[in-house]
Amino acid sequence: MAPARGSDGDAESTPYVELDRSAWAALASSSEQPLSPAEIERLRGLGDELDLEEVRQVYLPLSRLLSMYVASAGELHRAQEAFLDQPQPPRTPFVIGLAGSVAVGKSTTARVLQQLLAYWPEHPSVALVTTDGFLLPNAELERRGLLARKGFPESYDIKSLLRFVIDIKSGKDEVAAPTYSHLTYDVVPEQKLVVTSPDIVIIEGLNVLAPARVHADGRTGLAISDFFDFSVYVDAATADIRRWYTERFLRLRETAFRDPASYFVRYADLSEEQAVHQAHEIWDHINGPNLQQNVQPTRSRATLVLRKDADHSVRYVRLRKL
Repeated sequence: MAPARGSDGDAESTPYVELDRSAWAALASSSEQPLSPAEIERLRGLGDELDLEEVRQVYLPLSRLLSMYVASAGELHRAQEAFLDQPQPPRTPFVIGLAGSVAVGKSTTARVLQQLLAYWPEHPSVALVTTDGFLLPNAELERRGLLARKGFPESYDIKSLLRFVIDIKSGKDEVAAPTYSHLTYDVVPEQKLVVTSPDIVIIEGLNVLAPARVHADGRTGLAISDFFDFSVYVDAATADIRRWYTERFLRLRETAFRDPASYFVRYADLSEEQAVHQAHEIWDHINGPNLQQNVQPTRSRATLVLRKDADHSVRYVRLRKL
């Protein structure tokens, strides 16, 4: 694949390096792929096409690159310590932000990266936190008239999420995050995910790359991405993501939606035609607008973009130049 070009057609005018799949895969051709088929099956999300080749050709090179960034951050920490001529606290966890649309496969990407990065002896402790737990509870969303805008930036407890990331980057030994149930479609108030002295933290969510909000008085606050050391955006054509969302909805209609405890149990008995219509309605009125208005505009803020083809396989990788 030719280098990505800028709007003026100059191949050197882009701040990114773009590699097609074969060129990207060659970067880790000599590295051993540590995940077994059983582990990959466990990590794969509903509807995602993930196999040994995808892990070896796409995610293994990415884990190597990320490991290099983690090592470089450690070297910089030691250099800063020497420059200041005084002992410094231990280096804070390396934080990776991972963004992308609903149904694009970002959760699978996050789980695979967590497992691969943990195999490197330099950073065996890798925590994964999803921003779903920082959604406002359904009762509060309903009170604010936001239940139909779940997943939009205003549906999150941004202050708590920002406090969590700041605590991580402050080097606190133990930080707790709220958890979320996709079965009940709500935050689980009595459950917490406790992150204890990790080497790396992956924070995955729709809007993790969003810029800081501008307050009513004109002041600009902090964004959680201000504390990321590296960021990944999982990308695909909108039409493909809409189709993947519909296919996943149909699979859930046959599985999780049939659980009496499921928030979506009312969809379990829909005919296939009705289920397709319902999935399109949800996409066209909620997930699609959120993608277009809030998620997709953050793509250019990512350090690295994984661009997927219609079959869910990664076609090329775009990496920001240093």
